Amino acid sequence: MKAMILAAGRGERMRPLTDTLPKPLLEVHSKPLIVWHIEKLAQNGFKEIVINIAHLGYKIPEHLGDGSKWGVKLLYSDEQSTGALESAGGIKKALPLLGKDTFLVVNGDIYCEYEFDAYFKLQKDIKAHLILVPNPPHNPKGDFGVEDGLLLNDDAQMYTFSGIGYYHPSFFKDVELQKAPLAPLLREFTEKKLLSAEVFNKVWHDIGTPQRLENINNV
Repeated sequence: MKAMILAAGRGERMRPLTDTLPKPLLEVHSKPLIVWHIEKLAQNGFKEIVINIAHLGYKIPEHLGDGSKWGVKLLYSDEQSTGALESAGGIKKALPLLGKDTFLVVNGDIYCEYEFDAYFKLQKDIKAHLILVPNPPHNPKGDFGVEDGLLLNDDAQMYTFSGIGYYHPSFFKDVELQKAPLAPLLREFTEKKLLSAEVFNKVWHDIGTPQRLENINNV
């Protein structure tokens, strides 16, 4: 299985830190966020990783190179000329690099202990499988529910989408090659009962603000 790290966002809430550095290169415990992902992906059997780049994007391949340092192949999906295409648009653009099989996508601005699974299989007719987490303070109402392994748009117990998911390429079949957010697509397919999910209860942090970055580095 191939993996994709979403790394093209501007990181407005992280300014001024992201005025000079792409958010995935910000450091947690003296290591860039994106390197934590690459190391975990390599350890768990992933051989090819696609990274989309836009804001200050050239700094990411300058820092990471071709991936040989970690025993993987890094491929870059370049959105610098168009500007970031958002999550669904960025994944759509990267599909030629991701192939025809199920692939993993992880947000470049999270820090977590989730063990990426290079051998994960989607169940029959399921188009994507999302990893949910207990709601953090900044998202108390959550995003989705889960019942009998299926993702729900509304439930008594709601969870937060972690930014980690396994997707079949057909999930993005009707996405235009332009700026396109992922959330509406997830809602649409959830309504059709075509998405599955599980809850991950271990360490997970969304590094969305300078304060959150400072908090985790002080742990």
